[in-house]
Amino acid sequence: MALLELNEVQASYGSIRALHGVSLKVEEGSIVALLGANGAGKTTTLRAISGMVRASGEIRFAGHDIAGRQPEDVARLGIAHVPSGRGTMTQLTVWENLQMGAYIRRDRDRIKADYERTMRYFPWIRSRKDQVAATLSGGEQQMLAIARALMLNPKLLLLDEPSLGLAPIVIRDIFEIVKAINRDDGTTILVVEQNANLALRAAERAYVLEVGRVTLSGSSAELAGNESIRKSYLGD
Repeated sequence: MALLELNEVQASYGSIRALHGVSLKVEEGSIVALLGANGAGKTTTLRAISGMVRASGEIRFAGHDIAGRQPEDVARLGIAHVPSGRGTMTQLTVWENLQMGAYIRRDRDRIKADYERTMRYFPWIRSRKDQVAATLSGGEQQMLAIARALMLNPKLLLLDEPSLGLAPIVIRDIFEIVKAINRDDGTTILVVEQNANLALRAAERAYVLEVGRVTLSGSSAELAGNESIRKSYLGD
């Protein structure tokens, strides 16, 4: 069953059209990757889903059309968005960042349980919760951004370039955590990623965007074996 479905979604920045009718499905409990070059429309697709850019077409989440809703309303439905470039609030402490992740929740009795669940993936946070986020390393800031998103207790996690600017060993750690979140909590994940090799190893299915359009889609194994994908994105 599709938790998220986009049908002919279009989006623009002023007079510049960024998406030209994007259609895709994300099955509940799966990891799906969005691949493509810079400017292909990957980030805009995530922003359209989370209500951060005006879009037309149909965006259905858990059976409801959410196109045109405000970002806070989308978050209340259970969609957490980790933007490119970490998105941490650098002047706040680690703990304050986590609190911001849960700011729209009213089930205060569950927040403590979700904090403990989040600590399973990021145990280092417990001893660093009073540290100002700006003093964390790039990898730690990216992990904090994901941890903050988990405090929403999301049904769908949108990750935009989680590997951006990080060392290979840190990237591997982050993707192992992402896979664990999906496996252990059943969280559905849609990830935008420039590192196609990494994304295809983590995801079950992938879509390739070019100039605001989906040009290829299929299982990760199918796309990994596609000659044009191998030449354009996998370095073969």
